Amino acid sequence: MAHSWTTADMPDLSGKTAIVTGANSGLGFETSKALAGAGARVIMACRNQQKAQVALDAIRAENPSSDVQVMSLDLADQTSIHAFVKAINAQCEALHLLINNAGVMALPERRTSEGFEMQFGTNHLGHFTLTGLLFELLKTTSDARVVTLSSLAHRFGKLRFNDLNWQHGYSKWPAYGQSKLANLMFALELDRRIRAQNLDLRSLAAHPGFASTNLQYAGPAMTGSKLKAQGMKIGNVLFSQSQADGALPTLYAATAENAQSGKYYGPDGFQEMWGEPAKAYINAPARNTENAKRLWHVSEELTGVKFA
Repeated sequence: MAHSWTTADMPDLSGKTAIVTGANSGLGFETSKALAGAGARVIMACRNQQKAQVALDAIRAENPSSDVQVMSLDLADQTSIHAFVKAINAQCEALHLLINNAGVMALPERRTSEGFEMQFGTNHLGHFTLTGLLFELLKTTSDARVVTLSSLAHRFGKLRFNDLNWQHGYSKWPAYGQSKLANLMFALELDRRIRAQNLDLRSLAAHPGFASTNLQYAGPAMTGSKLKAQGMKIGNVLFSQSQADGALPTLYAATAENAQSGKYYGPDGFQEMWGEPAKAYINAPARNTENAKRLWHVSEELTGVKFA
């Protein structure tokens, strides 16, 4: 698919440091490769170190001079997040880009180390903790950006404040929608808090449209459903764009000079499933500022993390 904005339009990122979560495959891999290709120092924050090493080797094979490294991070384990940030603070004096990319989708019922519902706990609470613990480093870095990945699924998401962690009546797709709605609301609320303090920092959100990645196969693999896996495969073939194209809205939000804080970027084609990076549709629930504040306070209570 041809684009008018591509990775060739990214500025020189030499001297800048980026963290990409979930960087071993899919959108995270493409994002890491593009950022490294533009000269950034890229820290690939991954749970599976074996897969991460394969991804690292692939990036270095294509760009031998790239400055990339792998660090261990499990967003479903708050202890792992704290350890990761401690290691980052020990080696980084600045952090220009934090790409909150990692995620899980439509899983059978699972729990994080702290007992959070896996999708809400990983996709939202994990990134809330990570961003909060890195916030001091981010806000002291000139023109830093936080880009949080949401999804078209935010449109059917609802915040179940009476049961955010799905202790009762678990359903995988509504749970996924809630987590992606939370991602978008977090990015927008972070922007409001940044502007209230006049910080030299941007918070943006992005989504890939319908991109062909491994994300779609995790749920069917956990349930052993070959039929559902085959359905996902057919959908990817017929309707999706490549994972490289799916990463463009993220890269635009992370690097384009005119990408605005507090905005949401995705493909501009049919139903935002594919196309050029452009401002994306934000539904009314995602724009509910009172619920965003409530989600923020609940997230603080659940994680014990408050932003500096």
